[in-house]
Amino acid sequence: MDRRTVELRIAGQKYRVVSSASEEELQRLAGVVTSKMGELSPFARAQPSQAILLAAMALAHEAEAERDRRVALEQKTRELLRRVLGRIDQALALEEVAAHHELAPELSLEHAAASGDDSDIASDAFRAKGSGEP
Repeated sequence: MDRRTVELRIAGQKYRVVSSASEEELQRLAGVVTSKMGELSPFARAQPSQAILLAAMALAHEAEAERDRRVALEQKTRELLRRVLGRIDQALALEEVAAHHELAPELSLEHAAASGDDSDIASDAFRAKGSGEP
């Protein structure tokens, strides 16, 4: 993005800023600073440079507090996701064990068919199981 000069008005003072940010974004931020200055010195007792410094410090403090809240939320979210994934892994492992136990009789029949023992019986059992017959 091109860098350009934008004229901003903060608490009645004009400032020229060179930035690649859009003019709309800079004007919005200037409004935030003006608003914060009004909160901190509602009767405009402070000099403009002091008021801007106070507003900058207050906004920096708010930004830091928000960052701390975001970091704490990210940590909590990671922990919750870790727990959920652990529960999913446990459920899948239990399902796998249950499926293995259900297949165990079939596997023994398959082994018997492969070894040549009662191959006709084993084949019939597999066909009956696949067709829904008992």
